[in-house]
Amino acid sequence: MRLEDLNWMDVENYLQQDDRLILILGACEQHGYLSLLTDVRIPLALADAASERTGVLVAPPLNFGVSPYFLDYPGTISLRSSTLIQVVEDMVRSVYRQGFRRLLVLNGHGGNDGARNVLVELANQLPELRVAWYAWWKSHSVEAVAEKHELKPAHANWLEAFSFVQVADLPQGSKVPPAYQGLPNAEQMRRLYGDGSFGGAYSTRPEIMQELFEAALADILLLLQFD
Repeated sequence: MRLEDLNWMDVENYLQQDDRLILILGACEQHGYLSLLTDVRIPLALADAASERTGVLVAPPLNFGVSPYFLDYPGTISLRSSTLIQVVEDMVRSVYRQGFRRLLVLNGHGGNDGARNVLVELANQLPELRVAWYAWWKSHSVEAVAEKHELKPAHANWLEAFSFVQVADLPQGSKVPPAYQGLPNAEQMRRLYGDGSFGGAYSTRPEIMQELFEAALADILLLLQFD
């Protein structure tokens, strides 16, 4: 159940029964042969699946995140870290004022991690506010699936290659990741990573991707209990 499919009166009625809301933080950035909105589409798919089982509302995703290192790849649109933090704070204060008290933030992009601190600060300031944070690709459940099938997770490789983010044919086989130490800027990143994949297998079997999705979904359903 998405906010975009409701009117304000529907939301007011919802708040009489439930104070939970799923917020999605994503990015518009290069993902090799995958969609530029991969970091939005994956957490949104997980949020929709969780909402179908629980009835928890899903807010429209934030389509832009912090991606300065990919700016030499056309299509990447990056926010400054300070901008993201302010936007997240404004989002939380908006929904808190209306009565939402339990927020699950599904983060689809590693560059957005800086927003975690402001969420803790807000939980300290706003009475009864409870916030959970979930970055699906970092979860132990997802890592266990990767280890089980002896696959190495990385940016824009098999890990993110769900059917609903594939917008082009994927290369066969694997890519050897480049060796680099330091903090590369956008120009260096493009020279290092070429097509944008960080290495490893470009894709894997559909049944493994489904297992991955179900593992992440199980985590989310548990977090939504806010025990």
